[in-house]
Amino acid sequence: MASDKVVHLDENNFDQGISNGLTLVDFWAEWCGPCKALAPTMEDLAETFDSKLTVAKVDIDANPNIPMKFGIRGIPTVILFKDGEQVDMFVGNSPEKIREMVERAV
Repeated sequence: MASDKVVHLDENNFDQGISNGLTLVDFWAEWCGPCKALAPTMEDLAETFDSKLTVAKVDIDANPNIPMKFGIRGIPTVILFKDGEQVDMFVGNSPEKIREMVERAV
């Protein structure tokens, strides 16, 4: 069950979506098995840190310019932004490491 707290960003709203506060962005694709496996973790983080963090997803196939802008070459890639600036990044499906990255920031 998808969380209604996870925001979907695209090329039209990405910059605005990461501009305020902490935003954790999951770069994924429909065909990516590890990305699908990471989805419940992202939903859990959205619920757990609801008032402190925005969790967002970007479909790299539908929005190819965004991952290119950040040099993303493998997915899943998760980037943590603070007020529009990249502060941390993790490549791969490791719920523990992604949770640790968030806990350090909040």
